[in-house]
Parts: sequence; structure tokens; C-alpha cells
Amino acid sequence: MELHQFGHLGGPEISALVLPQVRSAQRYANEGPPRAALRFAGMPTEAMPAARKFILPSALSLICLLTLWAYWPGLHGSFLFDDFANLPALGATGPIEHWATFWRYITSGSADPTGRPLTLLTFLLDARNWPADPFPFKRTNLILHLGNGVLLYALLARLGRSLQIGEGRATAGAVLGAALWLLHPLMVSTTLYIVQREAMLPATCVMIGLLLWLHGRQRLAEGHALTGALWSILGLGGFTLLATLAKANGALLPAYALLIEAIVLRPRQPLPINTARMHKAIMRVFGWLPALALFAYVARTAVQGLATGGLIGIRSWSIGQRLLTEPRVLLDYLKLLWLPRPYTSGLFNDQFAASTSWLHPASTLPALLAVLALIAGAWHLRRHCPSLALAVLFYFAGQWLESTALPLELYFEHRNYTPALLMFWPLGLWLADTGKLRAVKITLMAVLPLAFADMTHARAEVWGNTRAQALIWATLNPASPRAQANAADVEMQHGHPQEAAARIARLLAAQPDQAQLAFNLIDAHCMLGGLQASDVPAARYAMRRTANVGSLFVRWFDRALPEAMAGTCRGLTTALLSDLVADGLRNPRLATAGPQQDLTFLRGRIALASGHPNAASQDFQEALSLVVRPDFALRAAAVLGAAGQPELGLQLLAQYRAEQRHVGRPGLGMAVLHAWVLARQHYWTHEIDRLDETLRQQATASATPTEPYKPSAPTLLSLKAHRP
Repeated sequence: MELHQFGHLGGPEISALVLPQVRSAQRYANEGPPRAALRFAGMPTEAMPAARKFILPSALSLICLLTLWAYWPGLHGSFLFDDFANLPALGATGPIEHWATFWRYITSGSADPTGRPLTLLTFLLDARNWPADPFPFKRTNLILHLGNGVLLYALLARLGRSLQIGEGRATAGAVLGAALWLLHPLMVSTTLYIVQREAMLPATCVMIGLLLWLHGRQRLAEGHALTGALWSILGLGGFTLLATLAKANGALLPAYALLIEAIVLRPRQPLPINTARMHKAIMRVFGWLPALALFAYVARTAVQGLATGGLIGIRSWSIGQRLLTEPRVLLDYLKLLWLPRPYTSGLFNDQFAASTSWLHPASTLPALLAVLALIAGAWHLRRHCPSLALAVLFYFAGQWLESTALPLELYFEHRNYTPALLMFWPLGLWLADTGKLRAVKITLMAVLPLAFADMTHARAEVWGNTRAQALIWATLNPASPRAQANAADVEMQHGHPQEAAARIARLLAAQPDQAQLAFNLIDAHCMLGGLQASDVPAARYAMRRTANVGSLFVRWFDRALPEAMAGTCRGLTTALLSDLVADGLRNPRLATAGPQQDLTFLRGRIALASGHPNAASQDFQEALSLVVRPDFALRAAAVLGAAGQPELGLQLLAQYRAEQRHVGRPGLGMAVLHAWVLARQHYWTHEIDRLDETLRQQATASATPTEPYKPSAPTLLSLKAHRP
């Protein structure tokens, strides 16, 4: 019908014709695609709820099956990087087969002040000793990821209903938002990275906590003060505690709740007078108080770091430089989220350059302004586009701990797992409103999840193939010493030392202070017959200037010393190892007690292997005096006993007993509880007494070298305390 045909009609007539159509369109928009589609198909109204109950589980099940297919190739991958630094705790004090070993294990965490015991507890589902098979760990991670997807749907559906946009649209938007997050390829580097279960569990606790709090608030809105308060306190208080026991950033749950309250609930769901005061009190105690405390802690860290200046510990940047760098990092994260691709830098991001000033690199200031504009713009749009505002502010709130002033590494993809929970919800709600661009939106509803699933499947195939993974990461991170060293290790394991040597030599020339590259180059040349003339000065230069060796040099030394003694690699000698240790001891960046103890102990091992037990004993005693530790005393005494020097081992144990009053007190948090557990079990006393008795029996029986002691705490005795 043309517009001119209405020319003869007056206002009332036009209203009579047009308003029913407008109301129909509004009803369609409010109903959302599922309900409107059923109405359009002629299905009776009373059949709509039943049909939706059928469609919803089918859609969620299909998405979960698609996710399972996408991730399945990655379940056959191996342990990686930080897995080896954390998971050996499963066997550190023996198999976890009784309560004594359980309590020693569950309190052994040191990554956060809390020790992350909830995460450690879940690892017992997969293994109770070390070494272990990686498959069960990855399988549990995938199950947890699928569960998180279902929880995310429930949370988004609840938030959508709170926006009062219609049940159908809220449900469809929640399904799509959860599907895109669940199938996003960036989440592979969290789900298939075993140790990052510690990043997944906080998301689980955060979503359960928010759902319980939302339920409690609804009960308060209905006038049920007691039950509403209990559910709210359980959600905000109880699950904030659980989330924090999984990882420290779980403490951000109250901040998420405050954002939801301000943007979604308060404008649309006012509370009756009789429960409003209760709700305000709960939000002050369990919302504002922990959120402000966390803000104050990070702000204090920032102020102290800026006031101190200079490099932070083993880091190559200052707190001020980190604060300048993180906006660039956040924008790179957002690019990966909104322009996904199957292959990214993965775990190795040490090549990401820190910003040294506002204009160096040139993207520093624009990135900071862009982040501030996103935050300010989201807050400005909170009334007109609440879902978009909440998604943006939720994301930046989720990055508050790990991407600001705390001296963590600059960049890790798994830091997006919880912050990105709401990222695709606004898109899902937009697609679910098919009143306009219907064909385009319905097409995108199908294409986007399938495209994400395909990219995730391609990425999971890489995570399931150790060699392909190492080579791809090395290609994508040409300036990363870790990525190149990892790829070289894999190439040597597969019998390609020539390629490994060429790879390492190129980067070592550009980054000569990277000790890990120098050691890998020596390994590759040993496989090729012997060291080259340039290897020795390169390794010594690196040891004099490296920022940190952690357990890296110790592990390499454990392989290199027997080879040097056997003479199987031309140029690799005990004299070279002694020179490397001496260079490390003179390195001002390794002047703290921990690295000095490690290196002095290694110097003693060289002396012992060279037939100088008294010199070795002196080195061990000197190392023990640097940091009085029972695990170090046990290992050093056991090494002396195994070399046929039980008397010297007994002397070292006697020194430890004389100096044990100087054992350092544990820091705050879980370390205190762990020390209490060990003391209550008399763990170190039993271990030292057992070794003492073994050494005495050996000294009495014979001076022939034997293996007098098999420590029940192999990991604790491996100098892990000083790894980075």
C-alpha cells in the first residue's frame, strides 16, 4: 500500500490502522525469536513454553557436543611450562594415600598468599602421585569448561530477564552469549593448559556466587528478608572465599556484583522498604568493603612501586613501566577476543616489550587513552545500553588484579577467561532481536558458533601435538627466548640438533644475556659432536648478565655434570662448569641469598665429582648458612652419603641442628599453615633422623660409595624454592 493512499484518512483512522501493527511488532520484539517463531508457525500459545523447554536443552546439548568435538584433539597433549613447576607437588612428600600426606600437599601452595588449595584439591581427581598421565587432567579441565558454559548460560539468562526485554530474547541471547564464549579459540590456552585450572575454578565460583546472590536479591524483592539475606551472604561472602581459595582474582566477585547492581538491578528492580535496608547492609559488608580493600591494596602496590622505581626482582621492568604497558596488553587481548584466530602466541609472551615512557613505543599513550575511553563510554551508556556497558566494565574489573600494578609477567592469554564471561552477551542479545535484519542475524546465529568451533578445533589439534605446538609458537614468537628454547628442545628430542642449533644461535646473537639460549646451544652442539669455539664465551657472558636462572641452571647442570665427567661431549668439562658457576656467583643480579645458595651448592657438587670431598663439604656448609632450610640440609647430606662420605654428611646435619633456630619464618597466608602442619607431623625431624641413622650405619659398615638414603620428599629437595 502506497503512502498517498492514506491521504484521505484523518488521525483517528490512521491510528486505528497503524497502532495494531506497531503493538504486534513490539510484542514480537519482546517475545524474542523462539516464541515469535512459534507464533508465526501457527503453534498454539499454550504450546510455546513446552516447546521452549524442549528447544533450550537441545541447543545447550548441541553446543556442548560441538565444544567437546572442538577440544577433543587437544586432550592428548603433554604437560607444559608451569605444569612442571606446580604439579610435582602431588608427589613431593610421597603419594597422597593418607591424611598426613594430604595435609602436607593441600597446604603446599605458594603461588598466592592463600596457596590456592581449592585448585590443588581438584588435581587429586586426576592423580595422587608424580609423575602422572596428562590426559585425566586435561579431561577434567574440559569437563569444567563445559560446566562453566552451562553456568554462564544460567547467569546471562538471569541478567537478561532482569533487563525486562522479554523471556524469549533473554533466553536466546544467553544461549548465544554462552556459546560464543564456550567455543572461543582464545579459551583453549586456559582449558588445555592443565595448571590453569586455577584460572577456571574462580570463574566457576564467581558465576555460582552471582547466581546465588541474584536469587537472594530476588527473595528480598519479594519481601523475604531472612532467606534473601542468607542467599545473598552465601553468594557474595561464601563464594568469594571459595573463589579466592582457587586463585586470588576470585576476590573480584564483589566488584562484579556491584557493577550488576548499579547497571542492571537498581534502575529496574527496586526493593521494598522493609528489605532495602538489609540489602544495603549486605552490599556494604560483602560488596563494597572487600572491593575497596582490594582496590586499596593494588593502589598501595602501585604507589610503592612508583616511589621505589627501578626494576622489580627478576623482572626487566619497573612497576611504572608495567602500568604503562598493560593498556597495550589489554587492547591486544580485546583484539584476540573480537578478531579471533586459530593460532596465537600461546604460552610464550616474554618478547612483549615493556613501555619505557608515554611515547615509547608510540602506541603507549593512545592505548591508555583508548582504555580510559572504553571505561568512560561504557559508564555513560549504562542506561541506554546496559548489557554492553556491563560487559565492558565487567571485563576491565576482571583485569584489575593481574593487569595493573602487581609485579606479574606482562602478558598471558589465560587472564581473559573470567573477565570475558559477559563479552559476547550484548552480541547475543542483538542477534536475538530479529525484528530487523532477520536473515542476516539468523545466519550469524549459525555461522559464528560454527566458525569459532572450527578455529578452536584447529588450535586444539596443535595443543595435542607437542612438536607442532613448539614449532608454531616459535614461528609466531621469533623474539621469545622461551619459545625458541622450547622449540630447540623438541627438535633435539626428535633428532634434529642442527636445526635446533641454528634456531638458538640466531636469537642468542640478538639477546646474548639469555642463559637459557646459551645452555640450549651447548646441548645442541654436544649432540653434534662437541662445543664450538664461540659457545664457551657466550655461555659465560650470559651467566654474568642474566637476570635470573631459577631452577633452569640447576636442571641443566644435573644433565651436564655427568656428561662432563664422562667426557662424551668435546669441550664440556668440569672446568667449564666451574667457570659458569663462578660467573653466576659474581653476577650482581644473582646476588640474593637464594641464587647464591643454589650456585654454591653446585660448586660443591663439582668439587665432589672431581674427588675433593672436603672442599665440597665446605661449599655445602657455606650454602646452608646462606639460607638455613631443612630440605637443603637433607639433600646436601644425602649427596655426600651417596658419594661415600657419610661422616661429612653427618657433619652437615649437625650444622643444621645447630643453626635450625635461624630457619626463616614463613610469610603470611598458607605458608604459615603449611609450616604448622609440617611441625605438627614432625616431618622434618623424622626425615633428618632417618637420614642421620642411615649415614651412621653406612659409616660403621663401610666407606664404599652406596646409595644410603632415598628421600621421601624428592621435589622439596630439588631447590625449587628459588625458581622464578
